[in-house]
Order: sequence, then C-alpha cells, then structure tokens
Amino acid sequence: MQRYFAKSKIDNYFILGSDDLFHIQTVMRMFDGDKIEVVFNRELYICCLENVNSNIKILILEKLEKSINKNLEVVLAVPLLKEQKMDFILQKSTELGVNKIIPFIAERSIIKLDVRKEQDRIIRWQRICKEASEQSKRVDIPIVTNVKKITELIDFEGQKYVCSTKNDIKNIKFFLQKHIECDKLLLVIGPEGGLTVKEENYFVEHNFIPVSLGNRILRVETVPLFLLSVINYELWSD
Repeated sequence: MQRYFAKSKIDNYFILGSDDLFHIQTVMRMFDGDKIEVVFNRELYICCLENVNSNIKILILEKLEKSINKNLEVVLAVPLLKEQKMDFILQKSTELGVNKIIPFIAERSIIKLDVRKEQDRIIRWQRICKEASEQSKRVDIPIVTNVKKITELIDFEGQKYVCSTKNDIKNIKFFLQKHIECDKLLLVIGPEGGLTVKEENYFVEHNFIPVSLGNRILRVETVPLFLLSVINYELWSD
C-alpha cells in the first residue's frame, strides 16, 4: 500500500501536497475506493480515495496503532558532496533510520555551495528524504538542516563521534556497546580524502570520540550505510 505524508487535516479528511496528488493520479493511476497509508503527526492512518479524477479527497478510515519504536536519535553530519553522492546518502540514510542530517563545509569539500542557492538545495534534499521515508514505511521524515561550519557542530548535546582513519583508534562497535543507553548520537564523517589532521584534532579537543570503521578505507557515500547498519544491529534491533 502506497504511503504519503499529509500536510494538514480538515474534519475527517487529509490534505496532501500537489506532488503527492500528481503521483496518485498520474503515476500510480489510482481509482476511487483505492486505499492508501497516510502519516500525520507521526501517526499512521488507512485512508480511502474519493473523486480521483477531479478534486481528490483523502477520507480517513482508521488509525493504526503504530509508532516509532526507537528512543535513540541519530544525527549524521555529512560534508558537502557532488549531487549524485549527496542524493544517495540522503536516500539510504533515511531508509536506515537517521533522524537528522547536517550538511557541513570541510576543508576538502569538493562542492562550495552558493549561499543564494542553499535554500533551494535544502528543499530538494528534504524532498528526497520524504520520498525515501514513504518508500521505507517510516512515520517520520529526517530533518535536513542548513549548511553548517565545523565550529557549529561542537555544541551538540549527546554522544559525539568523528570517523577517523588513524591506525590506533578503536572500532565504533566498541563505543556503541559501551554507550548503549545514550539517547542522542552525532556521527561526523569526512569528505573524499578525509578530514584534515587539524579538523580531526579540533573535534577531539571538543569531546568528540574518534572511531574506526575497520581496516578498509570506504568511499564517503559508503560510510553512512556502514554506520547506520551497525547502529541498527547494536542499538535498534529487537
């Protein structure tokens, strides 16, 4: 059953965005009486379509007792990357359960985002997360923040990790098992070529724990998948 996120609720009907209505009519080619899942305020509903060929109405049939079943909030800080890699990270991180994504500017970032285009880019990134949330049957959509500087990441309240390629660093699994009761977690990954020594030292000086991802050097777009897979296994598995 197709899932959508409602913009608002009026009486016993939900209001969807124009993109969603287009998807129902033109892409999915649904009919009157077809049922869809709708998320509103992190609650899941079964709804029925009315007037599909004209002014679509989304009638609420029932509310399902299904809510978010994890207490840990995971925040991923990702350096600015080329469009294709950034889109991939946003999509797959959403599927794997991330709660917030913070794009940031690193010294080795290839992309230098034009401030005038930043909001348009964030709107696009947020749309990617919404579509991935619908596809993966989430009841929430990760937040994509404005682009930050490294200095704006240090005041995070919660457990803070920075990915390192140094040889004498313990694997992230060791720290996740040690901090299994934490309720908020920030993971900082580096750009292609990694964080500079200066940047990594800056994070460590501000109470970030450097963590290893193993013996292999992973592509930047692979790192979030690895991290979130480990978190799913160690902290979110039933």
